[in-house]
Amino acid sequence: TRLNELHPEIHCAVTATTRAPRPDETEGASYFFLSQEQFQLMLDKDQFLEYAVVYGHRYGVPAGPIKNALASGFDVVVKTDVQGAWTIRQKIPQAVLVFLQAPSLTELQRRLRDRSTESEQQLAIRIQKAQQELEQAVWFDHVVMNPTDDPDQPVSEIMRIIRSA
Repeated sequence: TRLNELHPEIHCAVTATTRAPRPDETEGASYFFLSQEQFQLMLDKDQFLEYAVVYGHRYGVPAGPIKNALASGFDVVVKTDVQGAWTIRQKIPQAVLVFLQAPSLTELQRRLRDRSTESEQQLAIRIQKAQQELEQAVWFDHVVMNPTDDPDQPVSEIMRIIRSA
């Protein structure tokens, strides 16, 4: 991610998933791509900070790398959905939650279409979920706009939030 590129001093958590990788994704950087059995084994061992089934696939944030990064003095950024943020808030009340928002639903829909990774039905479900998640932004500590033409702007804003925390 852009945050990783510009600020290697920040630990960006890598999420595990049971879905197949997209063409531009890299194991261990984009996600940890796990089988259902591997994911279940981690779940059974309570190795996730949070996990959920999203769009028919399992996603979870492995807790071990986060604990290690925090113990080493790193600030940690976890990219998750609203449900995951709620779980993290319950487990770590002092966590600072940032809602990253597209400029509009129309722009979000365009971005998803440009990826060409979902069917029309899957796109409709994602857009509906995005509308529902927008309503949840009010309980986040911060809302940061993610403009299409300036990928460094949200990174700067997130870094300002981290430094002020």
